[in-house]
Amino acid sequence: MIIRNDHAARLKSVAQRESNLGNTMSKALLSIVCGVGLLAVPAATYDASAPVQPPTELRPAWTEFKWPYPVDQWGIGRAFACKPAECGVEINVYLRPKIGFCKCATGVDDDDELDRVSDNALIAADTVALGPGRVVEVGWMQGRSRAYLVSGRGQGRVLSIGFNDRCDVMVALATLEVGDRDVLEPAVLAFLNSERVLRWVKWLIS
Repeated sequence: MIIRNDHAARLKSVAQRESNLGNTMSKALLSIVCGVGLLAVPAATYDASAPVQPPTELRPAWTEFKWPYPVDQWGIGRAFACKPAECGVEINVYLRPKIGFCKCATGVDDDDELDRVSDNALIAADTVALGPGRVVEVGWMQGRSRAYLVSGRGQGRVLSIGFNDRCDVMVALATLEVGDRDVLEPAVLAFLNSERVLRWVKWLIS
C-alpha cells in the first residue's frame, strides 16, 4: 500500500514537471510569433504609406550658346539652353527675326501663318502638328504657338512660336524632348518675355 502511494506520488510529480515544461514552451512559442508579427507590421505599414515624391519645381536658367545651323536667307539667330537640373528636360530655344516676312495687316493670327513663318525645318523636314495652336503675347507683340512631333529624331517634340511687330516676325523654336508642354511652354514664354530677350528684339525690329 505504501509502495503504491509512493509510486502514485512519483507519477504525479512527473506529470507536474511535464505540464510546467509545456507551459514554458507555449509561452516561448507565443513570444516568437508575437515578435515576428511586430517585425512584419512596419514593413506592411511602409508599403501602404510610401509617399510619391512631387515633381521638382522648375527654376529655369538659360545659357546662350553658338547658333548651330548653317547660314540661310534669314541669317543666324541666338540659341539658349536650359538644362535638366533646372527645367526637368533639356530645352534648346532658337530665336531669330524674319524681317518683312509677316502679314503686315494681321500678323501671326492663325496656324497656317505660323506654319509658313516657322523654323521647324531647322530641326527636321518632317513635322506633324499635335493639335491646334494657341494665342501668345510676347512683350508688346502677339502671335501663336504650336507643338509638333518630330519624325525620326530622339528629341520627340518641338514648340514653334511666332510673334510680330507689324511686318517683321520673330520666330522661336524650342525643343521639348518628351517633356510636358503645359509645364514647359510657360517657362519658354517667360524667357521670351524677359528683359534680356525683349531688349534685343526691340533693337532688331522696332
